[in-house]
Amino acid sequence: MSLRGAFDDGPGVFLWVSLPGLDLSAADRIFLEDLRPSGVVLFSENIDSPSSPNSLQRLRSLIREIRGVLAPAPVILAIDQEGGRVARLHEGVPSLPPMRDLSRTGGVPGLFKAGYELGRALASLDIDMDFAPVFDVDSNPDNPVIGDRSFSSDPEMAFCYAMSFSQGLSLGGVIPCGKHFPGHGDTHLDSHFALPVVSAPMDVLEKREIHPFSRAISWGIPALMTAHVLYPEIDPDWPATLSVEISETLLRKRLGFKGLLLSDDFRMAGLRDHFPLNVSVERSLLATCDGLLGMKSEDLARQMMEQLEILSVEKKVWFEKRKAEAANRLNQILSMREASKSWSL
Repeated sequence: MSLRGAFDDGPGVFLWVSLPGLDLSAADRIFLEDLRPSGVVLFSENIDSPSSPNSLQRLRSLIREIRGVLAPAPVILAIDQEGGRVARLHEGVPSLPPMRDLSRTGGVPGLFKAGYELGRALASLDIDMDFAPVFDVDSNPDNPVIGDRSFSSDPEMAFCYAMSFSQGLSLGGVIPCGKHFPGHGDTHLDSHFALPVVSAPMDVLEKREIHPFSRAISWGIPALMTAHVLYPEIDPDWPATLSVEISETLLRKRLGFKGLLLSDDFRMAGLRDHFPLNVSVERSLLATCDGLLGMKSEDLARQMMEQLEILSVEKKVWFEKRKAEAANRLNQILSMREASKSWSL
């Protein structure tokens, strides 16, 4: 199905949501129609058991239904399919080991091939974007959330390996989204459950955390996801998702990133337990996030929409400017997706 068209011009252009089941209920349809999100993220609950007959056909049907409800506006269908322990699909796609293991055994050629085969498989299901690869450096053996999801403990090799996988995904027909800027590798806490802090000095951050992202930007990575992590050396007050210093001054202005910037999930404790929702929504837009993820909670997504609507009235000129920027970057992603589909034929 072609993605061409204009994104909805309401506040929902900033929203990315998820859905609870294998099929669209009447309530799900109302939810999508009310919010008009730009992105829908697929999780395991949207995918039938591999042992069930026609499980992949059922997923394709769900995707068609989602697109149909939001038509004529396009919507980006995304999934977390890294390999190893982060894999939503277990049928119809390559079964990949953790990226740390794959980088050691396959090197650059093996990673490119794995990315290409995964991209082909996801594209055949009409999935547009993969929230992969991680560009986080495997620098902390006690890290509870990254670890073997990282490609390497060496910053340059982390870039080389992750970029090879990313290029394979692109050639296979899906848009890669690198994560978690500016680096989640050296944390002792999981941002799903707490607010981690990386206290390294700036010279270490530049050589280790930031290096793979900087290189990826110079190579044209089309989309990135922020980290709900504090980096006091850059900004002592706000985690990257909410930090103008990190996500605008550093990422956009200094490193020159012009692509689509997505937040990590607003449901995660790294944001939820530390900042009021209205603050998080406004700060993430100030930090030039183009998509705000509100996953696995209709209530949360609706509350985020309410805050966006308030901003659209109270700060109309600024909000319209940010909305236009986000729509432009979304349209760039659409163009890349259309091109990647033709490459993968």
